[in-house]
Amino acid sequence: MADFDYQHDDDSNETYDYNYEHTICDKETVRSFAGVFLPVIYALALIVGLAGNALVVVVYTSRLKLRTLTDVCILNLAISDLLLLFTLPFWAADAVHGWMLGTAACKLTSFLYSTNFSCGMLMLACISVDRYRAVTKNPTGRAGTGSQVRRQWSLVCLMLWTTASILGLPELIFSTVKHTHYRISCTAIYPHSMARPAKASLELLEVILRFVIPFLVMVVCYCRVGLALSKAVAVRREKKWRALRVLLAVVAVFLLTQLPYTVVKLCRAMDIIYMLVTDCDVSKGLDHAMQVTESLALTHACINPLLYAFMGSSFRSHVLKTAKHLGQRLGRHQRHVNEEPVEIALQACNQTQSQSDSEEQDTSTFTI
Repeated sequence: MADFDYQHDDDSNETYDYNYEHTICDKETVRSFAGVFLPVIYALALIVGLAGNALVVVVYTSRLKLRTLTDVCILNLAISDLLLLFTLPFWAADAVHGWMLGTAACKLTSFLYSTNFSCGMLMLACISVDRYRAVTKNPTGRAGTGSQVRRQWSLVCLMLWTTASILGLPELIFSTVKHTHYRISCTAIYPHSMARPAKASLELLEVILRFVIPFLVMVVCYCRVGLALSKAVAVRREKKWRALRVLLAVVAVFLLTQLPYTVVKLCRAMDIIYMLVTDCDVSKGLDHAMQVTESLALTHACINPLLYAFMGSSFRSHVLKTAKHLGQRLGRHQRHVNEEPVEIALQACNQTQSQSDSEEQDTSTFTI
């Protein structure tokens, strides 16, 4: 990924090892750590994230109706996370062997990574706004099913995808294959006259659009939702606490996975602007921090299905129905072993859903 320069200190695209006080800063230890750490983390993220997000897409497209803007955003979020995860095998191979796929693949992979990383964060902000609007402005959560409303939903998602794509355009334009005596890499190389200001500006813009704005929107919206729920007389106390726990989990997970990466990116931006790092050990420490924190940030693509889909009783019910349907296609022995517990779980889920139907009809998944 072009914005994850684990193999060098990002300073105007000059080289992979830098002169600090007339000494060469050898980054071989950074490259060696990346060659072991990144493939393992990326493989785990790909397996877990692929299973969860693919299930969300399959259930939504085959069984669930998109009844609210939140449903539309959750589906788009799963698609965005899948596209992001699909780029990880390429970066894992790059960490081990260097980039072997040519310039076109480098540009496309960098663009997909940057675009879908940004799109996921923007979708999370959109979900929080829709949940706030549903709870405070329209308690039933019914956004309507007319063609005009669906066009509005499509327009909102199109705007979010467009914004994310614009943020990924520099990767598409400037990413290229760079040959050195150390390795062949896929990285963004800017014209010499604009390298430093362009890279610093993009780092700061990514921080704002990927973290600051989504986080502020989530905090404001969910605080207002929590306040509205606490004052709701018709909602039972245990349901209020359950909804508030969901809100706290969403904000806490976002903060824990994205804040460390954001802090490191800010440090890199300040270093690019003011050239603060003049010690080799500090430079290598910053590279290691970037590797670890960005890997942590990527885990959000694996956690999103749990936070925004599987917490909804209706979504779980449809998952169980899908599992039962698939089980019926297996052999008699396997059906005899598996069908009864699935049916029991489905009945329990349906009973729970029927008891709280009046309170959980606002959305088919992320229920508050």
